[in-house]
Amino acid sequence: MTKKKGPAKKDPQHEIPVGVVGSGSFATAIVKMLVENCKVVHWCVRNEFVKGAIELRGHNPTYLTSVSFDLDRLKVTTDINELVSACDVIVLATPSIYLSDAMDKMTCNYDDKIFVSAIKGIVPKANDVVAHYLRDEFKIGFRNQAVIAGPCHAEEVAMERLSYLTIAVAEDEVANKLRSLFASDFINVHCSKDILGNEYSAILKNIYAVGAGISSGLGYGDNFTAVFVSNAVREMEIFLEAVYEVPRDVNESSYLGDLLVTAYSLFSRNRNLGNLIGKGYTVKSAIQSMNMIAEGYYAANSVYHTSKDKKLNTPIIDAIYAILYEEKSAEAEFKKLTTQLN
Repeated sequence: MTKKKGPAKKDPQHEIPVGVVGSGSFATAIVKMLVENCKVVHWCVRNEFVKGAIELRGHNPTYLTSVSFDLDRLKVTTDINELVSACDVIVLATPSIYLSDAMDKMTCNYDDKIFVSAIKGIVPKANDVVAHYLRDEFKIGFRNQAVIAGPCHAEEVAMERLSYLTIAVAEDEVANKLRSLFASDFINVHCSKDILGNEYSAILKNIYAVGAGISSGLGYGDNFTAVFVSNAVREMEIFLEAVYEVPRDVNESSYLGDLLVTAYSLFSRNRNLGNLIGKGYTVKSAIQSMNMIAEGYYAANSVYHTSKDKKLNTPIIDAIYAILYEEKSAEAEFKKLTTQLN
């Protein structure tokens, strides 16, 4: 069978074996980033249907369907062991609730591999962030981990609009390697050493984006949203300092920028979830009406209890948790919240 190829691209330079686990929108966007620079990208997708559709038509049949791939640069599989065995760098890009299902199947040797988390949520099995899950469950130390942060919506990557990635990683050598893999004409890459801070901020911004969506659905305007987001970034700083205190500036793009784009953008699935709830949908019906995972819903439970355990003053997190998990009225919770923001 003749392979269908996408549009002509520059000749890729890197022969570093790299793979992506996941077949959602951000996983597809990451594959698009990597094929700009890599001669071959390994891609582990969820099932044989997705694999077959990609190999037949050159694009993901469900997410970012407009992105066409040169199949000569892809090796698609449904076997995580095949991918991990073949790659030095493994990007994890599944929804957080499915990560343990994928990782539990990993039986091959993964010593000295670099695992890059593009997951912006809490792993339910561990009730913890991905960095701790990989360390505790698989003995993958922070020297062999990295975290991808935004602001970087998958939909804008698909359109090759200029986007920004922050890659948080402990070792400078690994940072330079990863930068060379991801940077392109439309991807600007910065590096950080704040692995846990970037991971937690990516989780928190999804929760705050649910809140921004709720306020929109309730009919609050731009003025309130601006106050809401400015309070959210201060609340984020309080939370980050409590869970992982290192020098950081939350006004940098990987913290504040990612929060802004997720809270305001119509591409934001977390904002869309909140908007439905604000308009009167039940939490369950709002979740069921979406065809993508809104990580903020799942993360809110864990983050709320962490905040309570540490006795933090986080009124926004408290309000969103009450709406999502205690069936409290969104209208009443936000009316109360308006008196707590400044």
